[in-house]
Amino acid sequence: MQKEFLENNPILKLSFEFSLMIIRYCETLELNKKYVLSRQLLKAGTSIGANCMEAQNAESKADFIHKIKVAAKEADETQYWLLLCDYSTDYPDCSELLNKLDEVQKVLNKILKTAKTNNITNH
Repeated sequence: MQKEFLENNPILKLSFEFSLMIIRYCETLELNKKYVLSRQLLKAGTSIGANCMEAQNAESKADFIHKIKVAAKEADETQYWLLLCDYSTDYPDCSELLNKLDEVQKVLNKILKTAKTNNITNH
Protein backbone atom coordinates (compact mmCIF):
# COMPACT_ATOMS: atom_id res chain seq x y z
CA MET A 1 0.00 0.00 0.00
CA GLN A 2 1.43 3.34 -0.96
CA LYS A 3 1.73 5.75 1.93
CA GLU A 4 0.14 8.62 -0.03
CA PHE A 5 -2.94 6.51 -0.84
CA LEU A 6 -3.32 5.66 2.84
CA GLU A 7 -2.80 9.25 3.99
CA ASN A 8 -5.32 10.65 1.48
CA ASN A 9 -8.17 8.28 2.38
CA PRO A 10 -9.62 9.00 5.84
CA ILE A 11 -11.19 5.57 6.44
CA LEU A 12 -8.10 3.70 5.27
CA LYS A 13 -5.88 5.86 7.46
CA LEU A 14 -8.12 5.48 10.51
CA SER A 15 -8.66 1.75 10.11
CA PHE A 16 -4.94 1.15 9.48
CA GLU A 17 -3.98 3.11 12.60
CA PHE A 18 -6.62 1.18 14.54
CA SER A 19 -5.25 -2.14 13.25
CA LEU A 20 -1.77 -1.23 14.48
CA MET A 21 -3.22 -0.37 17.90
CA ILE A 22 -5.12 -3.68 17.98
CA ILE A 23 -1.96 -5.62 17.12
CA ARG A 24 -0.08 -3.99 20.00
CA TYR A 25 -2.95 -4.57 22.42
CA CYS A 26 -3.31 -8.21 21.38
CA GLU A 27 0.41 -8.77 21.86
CA THR A 28 -0.05 -7.52 25.42
CA LEU A 29 -3.02 -9.85 25.88
CA GLU A 30 -0.89 -12.77 24.65
CA LEU A 31 1.86 -11.90 27.13
CA ASN A 32 -0.82 -11.99 29.85
CA LYS A 33 -2.05 -15.38 28.60
CA LYS A 34 -5.42 -14.00 27.48
CA TYR A 35 -5.27 -16.08 24.30
CA VAL A 36 -8.95 -16.55 23.43
CA LEU A 37 -9.91 -12.88 23.49
CA SER A 38 -6.63 -11.90 21.88
CA ARG A 39 -7.26 -14.06 18.83
CA GLN A 40 -10.89 -13.00 18.43
CA LEU A 41 -9.99 -9.34 18.81
CA LEU A 42 -7.05 -9.54 16.42
CA LYS A 43 -9.15 -11.13 13.68
CA ALA A 44 -12.11 -8.77 13.98
CA GLY A 45 -10.08 -5.63 14.62
CA THR A 46 -7.76 -5.99 11.65
CA SER A 47 -10.58 -7.14 9.39
CA ILE A 48 -12.14 -3.66 9.49
CA GLY A 49 -9.26 -2.13 7.53
CA ALA A 50 -8.96 -5.13 5.23
CA ASN A 51 -12.60 -4.74 4.19
CA CYS A 52 -12.19 -0.99 3.73
CA MET A 53 -9.22 -1.69 1.49
CA GLU A 54 -11.24 -4.23 -0.51
CA ALA A 55 -13.99 -1.63 -0.93
CA GLN A 56 -11.54 0.60 -2.80
CA ASN A 57 -11.57 -1.92 -5.65
CA ALA A 58 -15.26 -2.74 -5.58
CA GLU A 59 -16.82 -3.96 -8.81
CA SER A 60 -19.86 -1.69 -8.42
CA LYS A 61 -21.36 0.82 -6.04
CA ALA A 62 -23.51 -1.94 -4.54
CA ASP A 63 -20.37 -4.02 -4.00
CA PHE A 64 -18.72 -1.00 -2.36
CA ILE A 65 -21.65 -0.63 0.04
CA HIS A 66 -21.56 -4.34 0.81
CA LYS A 67 -17.85 -4.26 1.67
CA ILE A 68 -18.26 -1.17 3.87
CA LYS A 69 -21.18 -2.90 5.62
CA VAL A 70 -18.93 -5.90 6.30
CA ALA A 71 -16.32 -3.52 7.74
CA ALA A 72 -19.05 -1.98 9.96
CA LYS A 73 -20.08 -5.44 11.17
CA GLU A 74 -16.47 -6.27 11.99
CA ALA A 75 -16.26 -2.98 13.90
CA ASP A 76 -19.33 -3.99 15.91
CA GLU A 77 -17.77 -7.37 16.68
CA THR A 78 -14.52 -5.67 17.67
CA GLN A 79 -16.46 -3.39 20.00
CA TYR A 80 -17.98 -6.46 21.66
CA TRP A 81 -14.56 -8.04 22.31
CA LEU A 82 -13.13 -4.75 23.56
CA LEU A 83 -16.06 -4.28 25.93
CA LEU A 84 -15.45 -7.76 27.30
CA CYS A 85 -11.84 -6.78 27.93
CA ASP A 86 -12.93 -3.48 29.45
CA TYR A 87 -15.36 -5.11 31.89
CA SER A 88 -13.22 -8.13 32.75
CA THR A 89 -10.82 -8.13 35.64
CA ASP A 90 -7.08 -8.30 35.09
CA TYR A 91 -7.18 -7.02 31.49
CA PRO A 92 -5.09 -4.09 30.22
CA ASP A 93 -6.85 -0.77 29.72
CA CYS A 94 -8.47 -0.51 26.29
CA SER A 95 -10.19 2.88 26.56
CA GLU A 96 -7.94 4.37 23.86
CA LEU A 97 -8.94 1.54 21.52
CA LEU A 98 -12.63 2.07 22.27
CA ASN A 99 -12.28 5.79 21.49
CA LYS A 100 -10.44 5.11 18.23
CA LEU A 101 -13.02 2.48 17.28
CA ASP A 102 -15.78 5.04 17.86
CA GLU A 103 -14.05 7.32 15.34
CA VAL A 104 -13.83 4.48 12.82
CA GLN A 105 -17.50 3.59 13.29
CA LYS A 106 -18.60 7.20 12.79
CA VAL A 107 -16.69 7.43 9.50
CA LEU A 108 -18.05 4.07 8.31
CA ASN A 109 -21.61 5.15 9.14
CA LYS A 110 -21.10 8.45 7.30
CA ILE A 111 -19.77 6.59 4.24
CA LEU A 112 -22.78 4.26 4.26
CA LYS A 113 -25.25 7.11 4.70
CA THR A 114 -23.66 9.11 1.89
CA ALA A 115 -23.48 6.12 -0.46
CA LYS A 116 -27.11 5.17 0.17
CA THR A 117 -28.42 8.71 -0.37
CA ASN A 118 -26.70 8.90 -3.76
CA ASN A 119 -29.32 6.68 -5.43
CA ILE A 120 -27.45 3.48 -4.72
CA THR A 121 -29.43 0.33 -4.09
CA ASN A 122 -28.22 -1.99 -1.40
CA HIS A 123 -28.43 -5.75 -1.08
